[in-house]
Amino acid sequence: MSDVRPATDAGPDLTDSSTSAQREALERAVAKIIILGEQVGVSTEQMILLLKSGLTVGELVAYLAARNGEFC
Repeated sequence: MSDVRPATDAGPDLTDSSTSAQREALERAVAKIIILGEQVGVSTEQMILLLKSGLTVGELVAYLAARNGEFC
């Protein structure tokens, strides 16, 4: 599995305004997205590029889910 960095590496905006429970929930959600991406052949780096190009997180998840359907 790819290296999943904790939310504490995400920058001051996330860690300053989030509770510990929120950070943990975010970390679990990001880890699940990374695992799904790996299962369908999309690397973490590719997902980052998709997000930087304007895809929302919801759209990224929908894209990965659609690709997952191709592999079932």
